[in-house]
Amino acid sequence: MHVRWDETAQAAPHGQIVFFAEFLATAGVFDRWVQACPLHYSSPNASRPRDVLGTLMLGILAGSKRYAHIAGVRGDAVAAKALGLQGMVSKDSVRRALKAMAPEASEPWLRSAQMSTVRDALDRPLVLDLDATIKPLYGRQETLGTSSY
Repeated sequence: MHVRWDETAQAAPHGQIVFFAEFLATAGVFDRWVQACPLHYSSPNASRPRDVLGTLMLGILAGSKRYAHIAGVRGDAVAAKALGLQGMVSKDSVRRALKAMAPEASEPWLRSAQMSTVRDALDRPLVLDLDATIKPLYGRQETLGTSSY
């Protein structure tokens, strides 16, 4: 992937999200995830599943921990364009969509998507780099195997 700066182009409020969204689109990961999704609407006025899942994905990438936080990413038209979204949906549309998916359909979908992203890495020797630094802010912090008392 190559990055070029264009002083006349639109700016994204969540700068780094655009790079990851571009990666997801270029690698086809997002397209496969959307195509396999068990989310289907019967109403012609309903949001596109791609827009719902794209809004959810961008919200997660922006650090959203609650549905209400998704509203903060709705103005990022640049990242939405990178994922091929027609538009972002509301937090309520995302919540209703996830609630409407049956667990017996959504669990295999998510499991399969997760495995497809790590399957190739399982055949290679990897190094796990873990930073187990503990920074106590208040009081004492007990670490595994040792006591701070």
